[in-house]
Amino acid sequence: MSATINPLANPKAVKKLCELCQKPAKLQCTKCLVTFYCNSDHQQTDWTSIHEKVCPLLVSIHTPAPFSTLQSDRDHHHKETLKKQKHLLEIAHLEAQRWVSKKRFQEVLPAAVQFLRWAMQVYGSCAVELVPAYLLLAQANIGLGSLSQAHEYLSKAEWTVMKTPGCGNTVLHQLHRTLGRLHAATGKYASALTHFANDVYYASEVFGLASTVTSGGYFLMADVFLKQNKPDVAHSLYTEVANSWHAHLCKMTDGISQSGTQPEECFDESQCVEADQMLRCILEFEEQCVKPHPDQSAMLAHSLAMLWLLCNNYTKALEYGKKAEMLIQGLSEQNKLRESIHNLLQHAEKHLE
Repeated sequence: MSATINPLANPKAVKKLCELCQKPAKLQCTKCLVTFYCNSDHQQTDWTSIHEKVCPLLVSIHTPAPFSTLQSDRDHHHKETLKKQKHLLEIAHLEAQRWVSKKRFQEVLPAAVQFLRWAMQVYGSCAVELVPAYLLLAQANIGLGSLSQAHEYLSKAEWTVMKTPGCGNTVLHQLHRTLGRLHAATGKYASALTHFANDVYYASEVFGLASTVTSGGYFLMADVFLKQNKPDVAHSLYTEVANSWHAHLCKMTDGISQSGTQPEECFDESQCVEADQMLRCILEFEEQCVKPHPDQSAMLAHSLAMLWLLCNNYTKALEYGKKAEMLIQGLSEQNKLRESIHNLLQHAEKHLE
């Protein structure tokens, strides 16, 4: 799928359009009978990205209302259809986020386009609810190197936010984070840092300064400082990120050691992948430093072990737990961390027996 496709384009006088590129289509999905494609490659891409998850729901949504003279029946059908449309856009949103976290940007596009299309259907063409879809499409295009298309989607997002008085801080933090990514990709590092600083501000207003969500902005700022050859600044930001994640994961795993069961609040697949990538990146940075910090590396390895323990991957939990145990040897002032690592190893080994 081309990254320069405009999903909002809709050529006149053409009834059957490709789901992905909006060109005249001849292939039809034989399951839902309402989705069309210009070629088999687009059909397979859409199926992998999102269509498999929403195919049955599309049939239900496109089923016409039964003939009835009663307004109450027509109102009920409309209400049920709206509920299904909202469910569909939620699925598309989650799938697009999942592909972004895996950095499989080609697969992001069909799900994000579906998300945008149904958000427009439900909320209208100028609603602030469209902004997350624009941002996902922008992230995908940044990942694919289509920066002009990413800029177009971000312009739509900015315009929508500007026209929405009292727009929430969550949307603003997401907008500035994506704008920062675009400026970093184009080498405009000063602008990127400004947007990431705004991202941290708005995220902290919603989630708190020590939140792992807020720390994502610090992580992206650190990457920019590394590109500017400022490793000391990057290290201080990475330390903030590492501390936030370690405290958060310790809090979550405390429940396991006390009750032996998984906490109610845990990670989904996309969150786990994203956290793993971030923590491993910082750990690799620490290991390559001229002046190593074994206590910091041990804490990061322990964080990765806790993350995979929470995701029920006991093999990886054991792998990183043993690494943390090795790194902490010889450090005399880490008794609490040493005890926590020991308990984690016991828990992981028990599940692998």
